[in-house]
Amino acid sequence: MQKITTFLWFDTQAEEAAIFYTSLFNDSRVITTQRYGENPDLGTPGTVMTVQFELNGQTFIALNGGPQYKFSEAISLMTDCEDQAEVDKLWNALTADGGEEGRCGWLKDRFGLSWQVVPRRLPELLGDADPDRASRALQAMLTMNKIDIAAMEEAANGVAAQ
Repeated sequence: MQKITTFLWFDTQAEEAAIFYTSLFNDSRVITTQRYGENPDLGTPGTVMTVQFELNGQTFIALNGGPQYKFSEAISLMTDCEDQAEVDKLWNALTADGGEEGRCGWLKDRFGLSWQVVPRRLPELLGDADPDRASRALQAMLTMNKIDIAAMEEAANGVAAQ
């Protein structure tokens, strides 16, 4: 068992979210689902209380705890995407059905959870040894919602946007 597990509080969508998230990432699965017992003060008997799941081998727990707490940008899940195809796939899936695009690779999914969809090439471009290349890449990124690796490469190389 991993030492630190991310615990996510949902109103009533813990199971739906876990199933959705596990459909997006390799090496992912729902591990266990616990239901509320016969104490109606805790939750409706028989409904989902918690769902333990793995995303790419990392454990999470989702709780149906009620509407009193909402997600905010103060915490997000960051994805390390190998290429533009993976960025596009995750961005499109996570912003679908009520998700919201944000700036610079940030978004909120339909459950309100914030994500950073980050191509592996991004920190390489922003950390380029040539400060002018890094600055141009950063300036390009600041104009984007979903990160476009090719456009950032062009900017870093000094190619003007069309």
